[in-house]
Amino acid sequence: MAANDAKADRSGDFDAYEQLRQLREQVETLMRERVNPIINEATDRAKDAAREVSDIARHQSDAMANCIREKPFTTVLIAAGIGYLLGRFTR
Repeated sequence: MAANDAKADRSGDFDAYEQLRQLREQVETLMRERVNPIINEATDRAKDAAREVSDIARHQSDAMANCIREKPFTTVLIAAGIGYLLGRFTR
């Protein structure tokens, strides 16, 4: 009887290992077929958005530099005015 119990225990262990193996394969298949493409698409969208933001920031920076270069006196007066107003509001 003890031999039969030991055999049943080993059989149960084998079934559990087999079920775990099958579950692991199912999870890997799900990741490969469903999750990875979604992550890749989100990554591509994030890269595109970051590239667009970078281009906009570069364009705005160039425009600001050109404005400062063309009208330095006006730029200094505007900066001083903004500084004065910020100083007055924060007191």
